[in-house]
Amino acid sequence: MAASDDLLWDADDKSLQTVPRIRRIGVTAGCLGFLGLLLWTDSDATWVLYTDAAYLLGESAYWAWDRRRLVEARIVPGETDGTTRLRLRRVNGQITEHDSQHVARVLLIHDNVHDLAKLRLRLHGRQLLFGRPGRPPDLTPWRLACPQAQVSDRVAQWGMPGIPD
Repeated sequence: MAASDDLLWDADDKSLQTVPRIRRIGVTAGCLGFLGLLLWTDSDATWVLYTDAAYLLGESAYWAWDRRRLVEARIVPGETDGTTRLRLRRVNGQITEHDSQHVARVLLIHDNVHDLAKLRLRLHGRQLLFGRPGRPPDLTPWRLACPQAQVSDRVAQWGMPGIPD
């Protein structure tokens, strides 16, 4: 097995993207608030406030989900028994280690528009872990690192933009 620290997955963007997200929330909330003030004089515009609140809830739910996405996966040797471990780093900086034998499935979804891929990692008895988009890695290191896992890739199911065939 791997005796060194081998990189299995590396996302292109590892930042929290806090400033663009706050800017987007502020602009959207300001526009909806201004629209609400314009419409409030002639009619009941409480729907603008509900829309604004729903948008803020959706944006905060996406932010919470995005913080848990994987940005890096490495295979590292175990300290005591010599078995390999899978070290996963998330967007929020949390690092967890899992036994490589507990990986049930590794799926790489290749984007057919850009040269990127997305990682879907399922651990035995655990939830599905999502990775941020990154360069498509070779599947051989995944197969060697996680021998009991079902390792596969597929092309995304959306088409190319532009003129259809």
